[in-house]
Amino acid sequence: MATRTLWAVAGKRKRGELRIYFGAAPGVGKTFAMLGEAHRRRDRGTDVVVGLVETHGRENTAALLDGLEHLARRRPDTELDVDGLLARKPEVAVVDELAHTNAPGSRNAKRWQDVEELLEAGIDVLSTVNVQHLESLNDVVERITGVRQRETVPDEVVRRAEQVELVDITPEALRRRLAHGNVYAAHRIDAALGNYFRVGNLTALRELALLWVADQVDVALQRYRSEQRITDTWETRERVVVAISGGPESETLIRRARRVAARAGAELMVVHIMRGDGLAGVSPQLVAGFRRVTEDVGATFHTVVGDDVPTALLDFARGVNATQLVLGTSRRSRLARVFDEGIGAATIQASGPIDVHMVTHDEARRGRRWRWGGIPRDRVRKPSGWVLAALLPAVVTAIGLAGRDGLSQSTDLVGFFLATVVVALVGGLGPALVAAFLGAGLLNFFFTPPYHSLTVATPANLVTLVAMLVAAGLVALVVDRAARVAEQGARARTEAALLASYARTVLTSPFPLARMLEKVRENFALESVALLERRDGEWERVACVGPRPCSEPDEADVDVPVTADVHLALRGRTLPAADQRALEAAAGQALMALRQQRMAAETAEAQRRAETTELRTALLSAVGHDLRTPLTSIKAAIGSLRDADLVLSEEDTVELLETVEVSADRLAGLIDNLLDSSRLATGAVVPQLRAVTYDEVVARALAGIDERATVSVDVAEHLPPVLADLGLLERVVANVVDNALRHGRLTPRRLVDVDGDGRINADEPEVAVRASAYGDRVELRVVDHGQGLPKNTASAVFAPFQRLGDRDATPGIGLGLSVAKGFVDAMGGALTAEDTPGGGLTIVISLPIAAVTTA
Repeated sequence: MATRTLWAVAGKRKRGELRIYFGAAPGVGKTFAMLGEAHRRRDRGTDVVVGLVETHGRENTAALLDGLEHLARRRPDTELDVDGLLARKPEVAVVDELAHTNAPGSRNAKRWQDVEELLEAGIDVLSTVNVQHLESLNDVVERITGVRQRETVPDEVVRRAEQVELVDITPEALRRRLAHGNVYAAHRIDAALGNYFRVGNLTALRELALLWVADQVDVALQRYRSEQRITDTWETRERVVVAISGGPESETLIRRARRVAARAGAELMVVHIMRGDGLAGVSPQLVAGFRRVTEDVGATFHTVVGDDVPTALLDFARGVNATQLVLGTSRRSRLARVFDEGIGAATIQASGPIDVHMVTHDEARRGRRWRWGGIPRDRVRKPSGWVLAALLPAVVTAIGLAGRDGLSQSTDLVGFFLATVVVALVGGLGPALVAAFLGAGLLNFFFTPPYHSLTVATPANLVTLVAMLVAAGLVALVVDRAARVAEQGARARTEAALLASYARTVLTSPFPLARMLEKVRENFALESVALLERRDGEWERVACVGPRPCSEPDEADVDVPVTADVHLALRGRTLPAADQRALEAAAGQALMALRQQRMAAETAEAQRRAETTELRTALLSAVGHDLRTPLTSIKAAIGSLRDADLVLSEEDTVELLETVEVSADRLAGLIDNLLDSSRLATGAVVPQLRAVTYDEVVARALAGIDERATVSVDVAEHLPPVLADLGLLERVVANVVDNALRHGRLTPRRLVDVDGDGRINADEPEVAVRASAYGDRVELRVVDHGQGLPKNTASAVFAPFQRLGDRDATPGIGLGLSVAKGFVDAMGGALTAEDTPGGGLTIVISLPIAAVTTA
């Protein structure tokens, strides 16, 4: 690479380039990667100087500093020597930890400000940043990890970097790296693994880092497109609601909305607004197809009933707390939009803080196809009919007068008949009769002798008037009847679609009753829906959704009786009588869901009884050998002691008595676990909670452990007390440690290289007991280095009569961990199993910190 020359332009140097190595957590390898890049640039002939690198005692990182020029600090505890770097003027400066806060009295308060000076001087800089140090994510990281980062860097500083390189590693690999001592010193490893470096924390931080870098990639792409003047759409990367009409563009809208939601990392909800009158309805086959497309893109499908589409749509969007709304552009013509602005414009005007995206599609310029069932509703038809009743006869009269010389009276008559029929088609009977009277009068006044007179001179004129009135009445009656039939058919289709949706919910939902009530509330835009049942003369709320649910039918805005003792109570608004049939069907489905739920509960109870029977069988099978073995040992030892013919030495007598004692202790332990398991199964365990310290509990629990066992204890006295039952917690710790000693012994293979550092560690304790505080909880970790658990069996280890991975005749019936978990759950804590980094099993006892009261 040729040596860079800095040109002076208008008295100002060319600004240096900043390259940042970005990671999710300490230890992922940012500094290692940065120093590797420094070596590569030096090998290419670039002038590279290490301004400041924090190795944190990591040997591999420190080794990479060899061969690079260092800018010596004036004192070991001083910050970056900015003046020294500016005087040295290297092409590239290596400055670690961009978010670091400088010591008081330094040149700048933050290290990133030092770096800004270097960049302004034309020096390229290599640096590192963790995602938790970004200012915008500081509160998010605190909620995830429970630790607030004091050292932060403004996002804009990182965004301005010419290159941001993500240094990524899986959480499991990072924990192994930490366990091997490659990140922190040995005394900090356990606390780090149990607190900040949990698998869940690392996974969340990793996702944050990936998303942040992905956003920066998108920004860089947009910058490139702008610079290159690329206008074609490149589809690259809150809660989004997309509204579909059921038209041919609906599938396009769903897929476009999926892309909008994906870029925002948002949940997508597809809503189909179904008019209450059923007009302009969509066939069930099309709706089913849209539902399949919705499921394919990972969204949820919702149906809402409402005559005013914009209002119903916005009510739904606000109800689900949506932040973005996706609509398709109108298929109506420009002329139609002059008289009615359309759904899109009305929605935008009333959307408020909800962002509305108008999506174009191929159907936008084809216009809406009018159907007979799609004639405007009565509130539009009636006004239009009255307007046409006054306008069309006048228009026919004007045309007749203008063409008096070329048109005959019969032509004028046909024109007035046509006007009457059109008014009848649009406005119905009333406007048609008015149009007929007005047309007959104009025909008689202007086109029938004597002209300009309303005198009916001949019987023919009277017949014409009567014929026009009869034609208007007949056409209007036919139109009204057809409209009613169409409306009834469309409403029936709406009800059928709703019923199919309710039936599908009852059959497929894991919680059918709650989901059923939620769909009713959603479909009819209600505040709350409650299913009430009368028992012993009192109304009881069986299930409900929404705020302020009704407690009695009298409180409801709409009360739908299902049976004499079961009612569906709706609150929010009064619904029209036309919706009554659909609500009755919904109430019937809700009753079916209630019965299904109760049948499921009865089935679960029957299954529980079957499992109890199976458990008893397993108990008898499991304890048969484990109870008989100590009893046999006790009987044999006592028999030997009582045998008068057997001469025993003092040592033999002591050994036989010890056998009796050990066997009796084992028998007592088995019986205690069986009794505890029975108490847990019947819910008879009532813990007496108080403030307890782990160091006290561990000391008491380990008092009965075999003295030959090697147990390392690291439980600080200054840890806050936990809220627990002292006796129960002692039993928990004793059971967990005993389980670890019996199943977690080191194998010869493990003795070869415990730490992964090439050194044999034969002094590794069989079990380590350590404690640390994390957020509002204190955790006790019992760590062994044995075989561990088979894959995906962490939860099964706490099941009764489970001895996973046993390969020998180790005594026990597999109740120790089951009883321990039951006790911890009863105390409001959690007992979990984790893999020990490097091999083995770690049992974590997590309990809440006890509130400290002061006198």
